[in-house]
Amino acid sequence: MRLKFTLFLLLGINFVPISEAQILPSTALASIGITGDTTDVQVPTVNAYVLGGGSTDVKEALQWMIERAKGGDVVIIRASGATGYNDFIYGLGGVNSVETLLINSRELALHPSTAARIRQAELLFIAGGDQGNYVKFWQDTPVEDAINYLIHVKKAPVGGTSAGCAVLGGVSFAALNDGINSVEALTNPFDPKMTLLNGGFIDIPVLKNIITDTHYSNRSRHGRHLAFLARMKTDGIKKPKGIGVDEKTSVCIDEKGIARVFGSQAAYFLLGGARKPETCEEGKKLTWNRKKQAVSVVKIAATPEGAGMFDLNRWKPLETGTSGYWFAENGVLFEN
Repeated sequence: MRLKFTLFLLLGINFVPISEAQILPSTALASIGITGDTTDVQVPTVNAYVLGGGSTDVKEALQWMIERAKGGDVVIIRASGATGYNDFIYGLGGVNSVETLLINSRELALHPSTAARIRQAELLFIAGGDQGNYVKFWQDTPVEDAINYLIHVKKAPVGGTSAGCAVLGGVSFAALNDGINSVEALTNPFDPKMTLLNGGFIDIPVLKNIITDTHYSNRSRHGRHLAFLARMKTDGIKKPKGIGVDEKTSVCIDEKGIARVFGSQAAYFLLGGARKPETCEEGKKLTWNRKKQAVSVVKIAATPEGAGMFDLNRWKPLETGTSGYWFAENGVLFEN
């Protein structure tokens, strides 16, 4: 069957959609491996979202997700890489299976077995890689529809790390023209590399008007994150928000919009002020000062227990955090 699928795909023949019940995990054309029971199971699930900052995955955050889909099937999606998550997540216990789908072309994203397998998942996790490929390969395909089905209809936990986290925000840095560092973004917030995607892809209601960033302090991304918010403000978003996640850290958001910060470093919650940047124009250095209070920032330290908490609905910490303001003057970031 797999050989037939491959041949038909190469010939460009259109497929008649296959129902979820007809597709077993092992028949998904994009599958590169499964660990556990190949029989599809159905268990109750609870909405939850995990924003992973990259580098070493936070075991406690994955266990937190599993509790919301206990006994179910886990699907990992990626556009590069291998099956490293299969044995790791299965070894945490509490799941029926873990399968990795390598969706590295629009052809695979359009294949009916790919979306059908995603829809069967009780837990979906988007691996790291290149978010530009995720947008180019998956946007406006049945894969996008299947992810949003899990969020809105099945109400299953969905998470991602690094590039997988970058595409979860209501606004995302799509990296369609390569990455951008803080110096470049602050020097020209309309740099061609600043490809921001506002909606039209993964739709998580609690992350509306929020842009995520990862490898945060480790790669000095505070400045580019502020530039992202400046662009959002300039482009008409009244309350641009951001969640920055350090490496070895995950922000776990429950069905009520309460975030807990698991791991060993920190997460940052940014809110743009009421007034637009003084200078946010193509080819000019960013100035967003506003009496040194352009963007308010709350830093929540991560712990293995996820003790630090933040309410995304009211945008305020529920446990002690470090508060301050960031601003930019003539392309230079200041934090106070």
